[in-house]
Amino acid sequence: MPRSTRFPFRLRPLATALTIVLGWLALPALAQDLPAPAPSASTTADPAPAITTSAAIADADIRTRIRSIFAEIDALRGVEVRVSAGVVTLSGTVPGAPDVTRAEAIAARVAGVVTVQNDVERDLEVDTNLSPALDQFGDDVRALVRALPLAGVALGIAILIGVFGHLLASASSLWRRISPNSFLADLIATLVRFVFIMLGLVAGLQILGATALLGAVLGGAGVLGIAIGFAVRDTVDNYVSSLMLSLRQPFRANDHVVIEGNEGRVVRLTSRATILMTLDGNHLRIPNSTVFKAVILNYTRNPERRFQFDLGIDADDDPVDGMAVGLKAVRALDFVLDSPKASAVIRDVGDSNILLGFFGWVDQSRTDFLKGRSLALQAAKAALEDAGFALPEPIYRLRFDDGAPLPLKGVGDAPQPKTPSAPKGERKPDGPAQDAAPDTHVERMVAEERAERPKGDLLDSGRPIE
Repeated sequence: MPRSTRFPFRLRPLATALTIVLGWLALPALAQDLPAPAPSASTTADPAPAITTSAAIADADIRTRIRSIFAEIDALRGVEVRVSAGVVTLSGTVPGAPDVTRAEAIAARVAGVVTVQNDVERDLEVDTNLSPALDQFGDDVRALVRALPLAGVALGIAILIGVFGHLLASASSLWRRISPNSFLADLIATLVRFVFIMLGLVAGLQILGATALLGAVLGGAGVLGIAIGFAVRDTVDNYVSSLMLSLRQPFRANDHVVIEGNEGRVVRLTSRATILMTLDGNHLRIPNSTVFKAVILNYTRNPERRFQFDLGIDADDDPVDGMAVGLKAVRALDFVLDSPKASAVIRDVGDSNILLGFFGWVDQSRTDFLKGRSLALQAAKAALEDAGFALPEPIYRLRFDDGAPLPLKGVGDAPQPKTPSAPKGERKPDGPAQDAAPDTHVERMVAEERAERPKGDLLDSGRPIE
């Protein structure tokens, strides 16, 4: 275009607006000149056939869509599909029972389906059901064969981690330096071994990509652990009690103790029970849970022990003089300790006697308790008899009814001559010397047994004792 015929840039919007207005004014004239459109069949005929045709087209589309989907699934290729007014009817056979529900679910999700009438049945032919199972088994075997190298690598890594944990847990010297006693060291070693086994299992499953299986294993292990915990709560109680007893030991090896009425010498403390050697020479096992909660009497911790016995004198005798005579005899014995001193009390006054109680102390490391008590009782009794004190026998009162015949004294009932007793103030001749030394036979048996089995004992002389 020549330069002189171009519109200036500022006049272009004005020209555009003028063109639009002129076109709008010319529309009515153009509309009058156009011929009227011919009436169509849809406007002059009944609308019902058009609606029927549209529904038929929609049903055909639904049937085509469902058939195309079933054609892509091997198990559903034999299913027949009929659609009428949006209602889908399925018929035919499928290989398995899950396929029946599957076909109905697929058809119900197609757009335009009102409902599904499922007449599909399972095919019970042997060949139809056996072939897919064999094919699936073959696929699984081939997949397993392909996964063998990866499974071997996962298993190898799990074994390496477990072996490393086992070697680390076997370093008993390391754990004994860390822990205060051998029992706790064994528990730590067992825990380390278990942790590394679990790490190896987790690593192997991670390599195989079986993290879901790992969650199921851990969840099942948790439930199983709770069940086992309830089942073996007594065993766990024993182990915890063993740990506490090994940390704060209430006795040492070969101590003479009484636990819940069971008396004997301590042989060893194991992870489950305390072993005693009874005074009869028999083994006695007491669960550590019982020992931990029991009242324990230890005769070895304090070797000094008090003995006690009672003697009765005639009611006419002076009880103070009787106590003095008996105490003098008891204190004269070599094994009776001078400190604390032996003592005596009046225990009771009866109808025919006065009961005196004597107390004395012995050192159990040098004197047997029962032997010492017996010798002290014999010495006090002899001293009282020598001093003229009568040790009365029980007095019984007899009552005879009137008219009862009295027994006649026969020839065989003649009184026997009494053995003359020593005069008062004169002591009877002493018998053979009595040995009051303690019996160490059970103690030697315990020492020999501990020397034969040095392992498995939690008693440690280096640990604090309660």
